Amino acid sequence: MDCFDGEAFHTDNLIFSLNATVPVFLLMVLGYLLHGRTRLLSTEFADNLNTFVFQLALPVQIFESLITADFQEVWDGGAVLFCLMVTALSILITMLASLTQKKPLRAEFIQAGYRSSQALLGAALMQNIYGHNGPLALIIIGSVPLYNVAAVLLLTLLSPEGGRLDRKTLGRALWGIAKNPIILAIAAGVVWSLLEIPMPGMLGKAVSNLGATSTPLGLLALGASIDLKKAVALWRPTLVCTLFKLVLFAAAFLPAAVLLGYRGELLVTILVMLASPTTVSSFTMARSMGHDGTLSAGVVMMTTLCSAFTFTAWLYLLRLLGFV
Repeated sequence: MDCFDGEAFHTDNLIFSLNATVPVFLLMVLGYLLHGRTRLLSTEFADNLNTFVFQLALPVQIFESLITADFQEVWDGGAVLFCLMVTALSILITMLASLTQKKPLRAEFIQAGYRSSQALLGAALMQNIYGHNGPLALIIIGSVPLYNVAAVLLLTLLSPEGGRLDRKTLGRALWGIAKNPIILAIAAGVVWSLLEIPMPGMLGKAVSNLGATSTPLGLLALGASIDLKKAVALWRPTLVCTLFKLVLFAAAFLPAAVLLGYRGELLVTILVMLASPTTVSSFTMARSMGHDGTLSAGVVMMTTLCSAFTFTAWLYLLRLLGFV
């Protein structure tokens, strides 16, 4: 990994990580201030922004990241399978851990604990380190569909109204998966890329501009939806989710990735899956499916703030051991 240079590594990559994460945190703070202090972001407006981001902006952003990937060059079936298995295990672990939480919080706890921000912050981190996204598309294919399928099922079955696993609830969950905008965007992006369908320049620019709105608008809406009194009251589950997301999963599964021979860019993309902050879409999806969203918002804020230091520490350790 040529971009790491001796003692300059720690300072340079701390700056890279701060540049990727601190602006995100500041946008959430701005959303909170615009809602609480100036009322420029009303609760109704913030809810509408959440819907816009989840239904349109974020799917378009994911679609664009996939259609720009060269699958023939970066495809690695073993890596995709590894990411799928690790994601499944991460979901199971957080499900077990959620049994210690109150039932209304369990779905949000599970989702916030396993769901990473590959498409948004992951791409920013890869760009800062390598100057391109590299094999990030493999990680998106291997984990993001399962992220969303599990989230729809959990948020439906563990709804505040008390979901039950009957035919009606299962049918609603399956229909939610089938029409999930993010899953549809992933499917469309993979097919588009594999068929090498050309993207007209003007349309491509419009797609890029629309996708670029997902992060700032989603973060502003998230900040506007935060209730600090509720967030402080939920500090224990927030801390546990943060430890899972930034430390424990990476400590558990990075050694397995190293033993399987993954190195360099591919290993860093796996680190992105394991130790990047909880994605903003976890909050957006929770809110759109009738959950309170306070725990999700708190975990997004905490993991985003802390990841500038924890992600840099993981990178430094991998470099020190000669794996990247």
